[in-house]
Amino acid sequence: MKSGPILSTLLKLAIPNVLAMVMQVLVGITETFYIGRLGTTPLAAIALVFPFAMLTQMMSSGAMGGAVSSAISRALGANNSERANTLAIHAITIGSCAGIIYTIIFLMYGSSFYQLLGGKDAVLAEAVRYSNVLFWGAFLLWLSNTLASILRGTGNMMIPSAAIFATAILQIILGGILSLGAGPIPSFGMIGVAYGFIISTGAGVVFFLWYLTTGRGRIRLSVRGVIFQWEMFYDILKVGALACLSPVQSVLAILIFTGLIARLGVPELAGYGIGQRLEFLLIPISFGIGVASVPMVGMAIGAGNIVRARKVAWTAGLVSAFNLAIVGGLVSVAPDLWATIFTSDQSVLTYARQYLQTVGLAFPFFGLGLTLYFASQGSGKVLGPVLAGTLRLALVAGVGTWLASQEVIARDYFWLMAIVMCIYGISTVASIRLTRWGSVKA
Repeated sequence: MKSGPILSTLLKLAIPNVLAMVMQVLVGITETFYIGRLGTTPLAAIALVFPFAMLTQMMSSGAMGGAVSSAISRALGANNSERANTLAIHAITIGSCAGIIYTIIFLMYGSSFYQLLGGKDAVLAEAVRYSNVLFWGAFLLWLSNTLASILRGTGNMMIPSAAIFATAILQIILGGILSLGAGPIPSFGMIGVAYGFIISTGAGVVFFLWYLTTGRGRIRLSVRGVIFQWEMFYDILKVGALACLSPVQSVLAILIFTGLIARLGVPELAGYGIGQRLEFLLIPISFGIGVASVPMVGMAIGAGNIVRARKVAWTAGLVSAFNLAIVGGLVSVAPDLWATIFTSDQSVLTYARQYLQTVGLAFPFFGLGLTLYFASQGSGKVLGPVLAGTLRLALVAGVGTWLASQEVIARDYFWLMAIVMCIYGISTVASIRLTRWGSVKA
């Protein structure tokens, strides 16, 4: 981790993460399939809740989770195991409190959020019913992702990835049985999917606690002798609290852009939706590589080896960009390889092809920026990448609003998205180059 070859070590750590994240994407696809079989109203209702469920996952696993891994890896890089153990307890406290707050917010204000997105009548009622069950499990999700991030901070990617993979399979099985019914088990409808999520996530929490409290990792969880210290909380929150702005910006950008496209018509929106589904499948690649880079960067920073830390970050960013360039290049040349999976409607395919041909070549810049955002968490300096995300959101909102006042077509919006992706990647690179990570250790 601190002195081995960078590329091979990074790939070894990244592959389990990518597989686990792809499995989580498949969970979303299968749950949408289950809910689709229940009718149009539940399918519309899940569309209202999905952005907020995605935000919970991104904040707990990517933003705050990356901060937890960063703090622990920096402590281990400095050969301070006692501090790493204490940080783990502080991280669990933060994750538990965040999960409780998230539950309270959505139980109290979930209905208002869904109304702002256009939910009403039966669709709104179904969304609130589903949400009220789903977000009771927010505490478990935050706790599970925090425990997984503690393990990732030690450089152990296999165990958390295997656990996430297994709980995802369990969630797929339980979601189908509880929502649609099977044998003597009745159909609980849409909330059956939420019950499946809660049970499977709870099982993951039990496993992680068992693994960490029995001393099978580099950290052994124990509250004995632990004294809560503000400095420990600050070490995590100085990165995590700021990093949490990034997923909020991403979700807002998606909501704004979706609203802009929706003004043009149903075929345009459906075509854009097909292209966006591909983006969601690409995120796990950048996420898996980025999360793998966090402990490598953190341990190098903890050891004072800033040169190695930066090499890890650039290597991770380039690997992610390369992978997304292959996919983006392929769909820009042959968009029907992806688009025709979802529809045969030529009016929809026209816009799906336009989106993939226009935005596909910008995918590597998106992957570069997202992976470097995670790598910067390992350094404890995440302000620059967050500001790059702020710029991305401002451009989507500002230029998108201006385009909406003009006589524009869908391709104009697609060009905006491509340009914004490129600017996001380039500005993230610039921010990291301009940020001082520390003094170099020979």
